[in-house]
Amino acid sequence: MKFCLFETLPTQKVKEEISSLHYSIFQQPLPWEVLQTKESPLIQIAEEDACVVGYKIGYEEKRGRFYSWIGGVSPAYRGKGIASTLMRTQHQWCKENGYTEIMTKTKNKWRNMLILNLKHGFDIIGTYTDHKGEPKLILSKSL
Repeated sequence: MKFCLFETLPTQKVKEEISSLHYSIFQQPLPWEVLQTKESPLIQIAEEDACVVGYKIGYEEKRGRFYSWIGGVSPAYRGKGIASTLMRTQHQWCKENGYTEIMTKTKNKWRNMLILNLKHGFDIIGTYTDHKGEPKLILSKSL
């Protein structure tokens, strides 16, 4: 397993592989355009046999706060610690780059992600209903 970290947008090939994996998990396209207006993007991937099997993307939300935006692991590779490795790497990078807080949001239906966040020190700090009428959880972790 190879893990890679990009502080700018990766190559088109890597973007396409991340997009394909994202679509297979969430059944919707990954909106790359969101990153065009964000400071300090961080894109991480896990590769096996030169194929992306996991990814985690985030960006600076405001000075000192990093937003862990989106990520996923191929169902065939779950349970192997890939998401935890990506999360630990993201948090270490955030510390090294002066962030003191990480925020994220998830839905109750993504239980594995919720449990992973809680295991890695996030606290649930709020909820809201998104534009689709689904409840979302807001989580925060102090670094």
